This record gives sequence, C-alpha cells and structure tokens, in this order.
Amino acid sequence: MGNGVKVTHILWNMLGLLFPLLVAAISIPSLIESIGLERFGFIALAWAAIGYASILDLGIGRAVTQKVASYIGANQHQCISPLVSTALTLTSIFSVISLFAVIVFLAAGLQEYIPREDVTNEELTWSIALLALAIPLQALSATYKGVNEAYLNFKGISVLRMLLGAANFGLPFIVSMYSQNLSFLIASLVVSRLVAFFVYRAFANKQMDEANLQRVFVFELSLVRELFTFSGWVTLSSVIGPFLVQVDRFFISILLSASAVTLYVIPYEVSVQSLVVVGAISSVAFPTISRLLTADRLQASAVFKRWLIIVIIGMAFVCGLLFWLMPYLLRLWVGQFVDDSSILVGQIMCVGVYLNAIGAMLYAWLHANGKTKITALAHCIELPIFVGLLYFSISQWGIVGAAIAWVIRVLLDTSLLSLATLSLAKQHNANSEDALDVS
Repeated sequence: MGNGVKVTHILWNMLGLLFPLLVAAISIPSLIESIGLERFGFIALAWAAIGYASILDLGIGRAVTQKVASYIGANQHQCISPLVSTALTLTSIFSVISLFAVIVFLAAGLQEYIPREDVTNEELTWSIALLALAIPLQALSATYKGVNEAYLNFKGISVLRMLLGAANFGLPFIVSMYSQNLSFLIASLVVSRLVAFFVYRAFANKQMDEANLQRVFVFELSLVRELFTFSGWVTLSSVIGPFLVQVDRFFISILLSASAVTLYVIPYEVSVQSLVVVGAISSVAFPTISRLLTADRLQASAVFKRWLIIVIIGMAFVCGLLFWLMPYLLRLWVGQFVDDSSILVGQIMCVGVYLNAIGAMLYAWLHANGKTKITALAHCIELPIFVGLLYFSISQWGIVGAAIAWVIRVLLDTSLLSLATLSLAKQHNANSEDALDVS
C-alpha cells in the first residue's frame, strides 16, 4: 500500500484492542459474582474516570502526534525534541492542578453525597484518593503515546495496550479473590497505569534515539503557541468528547443506582467494543494522513476515501450481526446479571455504533487537516442537547432511555462531521480551480 495506511499497523492495533476484550469476557462474570453489582458499578465508574483523566493533557498528546508526524513528513527532525519537552512540561503543570482539585473535593467531604448502599464512606474516600494519583500518569502517558503514534510505532503501543487492558480487568479480579474492599480494587488499576507510564516513556525515548535525536529539556513559548494552535480546540473536544462518552453512566448512577450502571455498562461495552476495528484504522490513519498531506494531498484523500468505504461496508455487516446475536451473547456470558432491558440497550447501541464508526473516520480526517475547531464546535452543539436528553430519557425509560439518548447524540455528531467534510472538500476543489486559473 506504499505510503498509505499499512494493514500491518492496523492488525497490531486490533490485536492490542481485542486481547483485553478476551480477558474481560473471561473475568467480568466472576468479578461481578465476587464483589456484587454495586462495587462493580463503582469499578466501571473508575474505568470511566481514568479514561477521562487523559483529557488533562488538554489535547497536547494529539497535537504532538500531528506536529511530530508533520515534522517527519517535512524532514524537520530538529524541531521534534524541543516540542516534546515543552509538551511534557505543560502536561505536568495541568496534571498537578487537577490533582489539587481532587484533594479539595475530598477535603470538603463531597464524596459523602455519592449514592451507595454497601460501600462505606472510608472505602469511597480512599478509592477517590487513589484515582487522583492516576491523573498525572494518564495525562503524561497520552503525550508519550502521541510520540509513538507519530513514529508509527503501533507494534509497541499494541503490546502495551494488550498488557494494560488485561490488567484493567484481570487485576481487580485477582484482588477480589482476597478482598472486596473497593479501595484495594481501585489500587490495582492505579498500579497498572504507573507501569504503563514508564513503558510509554521508554518506547518514546527509544523512537527518538533511533532517529538520532538528542533529548533536550526546554520550555519554549513559541512552541506552546504552536501546540495550542492545534490543541486549543482539541482541548475543548478533549474535555467534552470523553464527557459525552462517559456521562451517561454517571447520570444513571445519580438518577437510578450504581447497580443500574452495571445493567447498562455490560451491553454497552459488548456493542461498543465492536468499534475496535475502526479504532485501529482511524488511529493509524491520523498520523499517516498527517504525513501525506504535507507532500501529496490527492494521495492522502484517496487513502482516506478507500478506508472510509471499507468501514461503511464492513461495519454494516458487523453491527447487523451483533444486533441479531445480542440476546444470545448476553445470556450466554452474564445471563444471571442482566434482564430484557439490558438486551434492548445492547441492540439500540448497535445502531449508534454503526454511526459512530463513520464519525470516527471523519474525525480523523478533519484532525489530520488541522480542522480541530470544527470537531470542537460540533461537541459544543451536542453537549447541552445530550445532557437534556439523558435527564429526560433516563427519568422516563431508565437505562433504555440512556441508550436512546446516546444514539441520537451519535447521529447528530456524525451528521455534523459529514457536513464539515463535504464543506472542506468543496473548499479545496475551489482552491485547486483558482490555482489552475492563475497558472
């Protein structure tokens, strides 16, 4: 495939995403049986919170991917080390501020107002404190991961993702055999993030060493501006985007219960995990297309269109099959922990997953073109609509209402990104015609 998106990179990405799913499929039923629905619900919230912590790099990790990939494509390797050093300094500052905010939250005793039945206040307090330690680890890991993606080190990322994903589900299961204390279960998640941070760092340093780049420790204001030119709008997307993905389970925990989160999360994860293929493609496409755009826009466009068509056709088959199999999969896997409403949630989610697959490819294309403002504004439009829909739908129809609200939000998101992509294509066609007229 020449300079296009390499299938080997996609396969490594898929392996890194699929292996944790296998571990989850094996461990989750036993984990729920061991610790109960409520504690599993809190662990699901912890997974969401740790994932959301990656936004605290304020989009800098994704900016690093785009900028470093562009530097490589333009043969400006001398710019890479100062950029990475500046990015890491910024991320560290934002992480410390966020860590302090969590300390203030605990000092004010706000955790006492979180609805629960069996989990004690002491367990919850220690759990939140431990989660706070994951904030800087996750944020800095995102920056180092950005360096690896720019160098197309998808093999290294995938191996680490396999191990981290396995630890994400496997470690709480191992801990549950000795203790059901929530803080011990959460501690296992933090330990895995600590190990992941050091490995991401080692991988990034290895890539830079192999490129004969001297690692420097600088903080340049000009590079701060360059990073935020891209990441300024990504920051907004990075705050709102994960919130849109995770907020439904927090609404369910507040309006219903932590146990209801479990009934929702299980079918949600079964359906959403079918996006691993699209995630593998889009995460490879982003740095690859960023490189190509600096040299040959027509080739970059052709690569994008080819993989978009593959996703549209392939995911139609995957989501249709998953919709039909959903009742059998859930009953076979965790039948004793779900009911008919969970099955309906999973089937509704299949519709949203298909729309989301298309949106993920459009998102990667727009970001590779530097059009981060468009995706950020789309998220701003979706946020109030989705929050209102969630409150109304959950109040009326419980977890099924949450699934309906999620699909409507994804439909709006994909529609807005489609309009933006068409507008961008028309703009570049017009520019090309003007250039021909001038020549």
